[in-house]
Amino acid sequence: MPTTTVKFTYQDYLHLPEDRRYELIEGELFMVPSLLTYHQEVSGNLDFIVREFVKKRGLGKVFSAPTDVVLSNEDVVQPDIFFIEKGRLGIIKEKNIQGAPDLIVEILSPSLRYRDKVHKKKLYQKYGVKEYWIVDPQKRQIEHLWLEEGGYRTIGIYGLEDTIESPMLKGLKVMLREVFL
Repeated sequence: MPTTTVKFTYQDYLHLPEDRRYELIEGELFMVPSLLTYHQEVSGNLDFIVREFVKKRGLGKVFSAPTDVVLSNEDVVQPDIFFIEKGRLGIIKEKNIQGAPDLIVEILSPSLRYRDKVHKKKLYQKYGVKEYWIVDPQKRQIEHLWLEEGGYRTIGIYGLEDTIESPMLKGLKVMLREVFL
């Protein structure tokens, strides 16, 4: 007898308890566990650097989790940090973001490594996220991806002694030593 897979939608997602974080990927519901303290520290450091750069130059808006990014009726994520350029601020709604951000930063957690590196990477590529940073606090490195016609191209994998430069945010230079204190 064939099995039936239940697909969840954004309407289902809206009825979930608010005391937990969830994501919806291709109609499959995932609970997001509480984050480790070092994850939060790295996220805060990187968020501060990017947010200050964007704000001083009036380039757009920076958000951090938990903020719903609705990519489709069956794809709703809460990236750790994301940027929307000034010309696309119309996707920002009162309750969520309706469309793909221009830059997404995901900070790996031990239990979510595969989801961020594989599932979300495919999802972000599908919906046109131009720049994707995969931050690995354990290895103290950032994998930097840029969307091209055939998919994501790895610009580089940067370590503690390196500086990452964003093609999206021209002039942004992040010394990884400041992220992984």
